[in-house]
Amino acid sequence: MPAFSRFTPLINALPATVPFVGPEAIERGRGLAVKARIGANENGFGPAPSAIEAMAVAARYTWKYADPENHDLRQALAEHLGCGADNIAIGEGIDSLLGMIVRLVINPGMPVVTSLGAYPTFNFHVAGHGGRLVTVPYVDDRENLDALMDAVRREDAPLVYFANPDNPMGSWWDADSIVAFAKALPETCLMILDEAYCETGPAGATPAISALIDRPNVIRTRTFSKAYGMAGSRVGYAISTPGTAGAFDKIRNHFGMNRIGVAAAIAALKDQAYLGEVIEKIRASRDRIAAIATANGLNPLPSATNFVAIDCGRDGAYARSIVDGLMEHGVFIRMPGVAPLNRCIRISTGLESDMKLLEEALPQVLKTLG
Repeated sequence: MPAFSRFTPLINALPATVPFVGPEAIERGRGLAVKARIGANENGFGPAPSAIEAMAVAARYTWKYADPENHDLRQALAEHLGCGADNIAIGEGIDSLLGMIVRLVINPGMPVVTSLGAYPTFNFHVAGHGGRLVTVPYVDDRENLDALMDAVRREDAPLVYFANPDNPMGSWWDADSIVAFAKALPETCLMILDEAYCETGPAGATPAISALIDRPNVIRTRTFSKAYGMAGSRVGYAISTPGTAGAFDKIRNHFGMNRIGVAAAIAALKDQAYLGEVIEKIRASRDRIAAIATANGLNPLPSATNFVAIDCGRDGAYARSIVDGLMEHGVFIRMPGVAPLNRCIRISTGLESDMKLLEEALPQVLKTLG
C-alpha cells in the first residue's frame, strides 16, 4: 500500500529547496563569521536617516495592521512616478509579486519563457505553480531579446520574464529596445519587466513610465530593497494598467505589508537627495570592485546594478572555489548558477571597509588556487 501523502502530486514532485543559501546559513554550516556581506545585492549604505526616523515612529504603532489598501504608499508612488494610484499594486518585495503574477496567469503545464540563468526565484514560483519553464541562453552576457520573442511565439507562451538591468550579469538594454520588445509581444503574453535595479542604471536604460503604462500585458516590478537600502523591510510594487494592477487584489495577502516598512518607504520617496548620494556611492563602489578585480587578473563586466559580475576566466568549479575561499576570510559573495554564466563571481557594492577586506583576501585566495 503506498504511503499516505497529504500534499498534492505537484508538491510531492518538487524538491524541498530554496533558491538562495543565505549568509546566515553559511555561518551556521561552516562556523565562519561574515565580515564583509557583499553577496546578496543588499545596499550596505543603508536607508535614508529620514526613513529610519519614520521606522522609529511607526514602531510605536506596530500593534496595528497596515492599511490593507496601501492607500498612502500608492498615492506617494503615483506622485513620484507621474501615474495614477490605480496603476500601482503593492507587495512584500518583488519576490512576492512574482509569485502572485505566476498564480494569476499560469495553470499547470503552461509554458513560461525566461533566460537561462536569470533570477532563480522567478523559476521557483513557476515550478511551484506547475508551469513549464522555457529558457533561452544569454548572448554576450546579456539577455537575448530576439530569442525570448521567438520562444514566446513558438510556445504561444502566456508569460515572459525579463529583467533590465539584469541579475546576475549586471548588463542592460536601452529603453527603446525594451519598449519595442513590449509592443511586439502578442497581446496574449504578459511581460514581467523586472526593474529592481532601475535606479542604479544609466538614464537611457529605463523606459519612461508613460511609455508602457497603457499596455495591459506589461507589469513593471520595482522595489525598495536595492537603491533605497531596505531589503529587510520587504516593500515592492508593480506598475501596469488599472485593470492589470487591480487583479492583484483578487489574491494578495491584504494584511501582508508591515506598517514599519510602509512608513519607511513613504519617507524614502520624499528623500530623493539621499537616494542620489547613495547612487553615487554605488557607482564609486562598482569602480572600486572593478579595480580590485583587474589588479588580480580578472575581468569585471560593465554593470548597471549595485553589483559587479567578474569573469574569472575558467569554469564554474574555479569560480566556486573563489567564492568558497573568500568565505574562509569572512567575505561573502555569490556566483551565477548556470554555465556559461557561472564562470563569473558576483560582488555587491559596499562600504570601504568591505572593499578593503575583499582587496586583502582575493589575491590570497587566487594564490592558493594557482
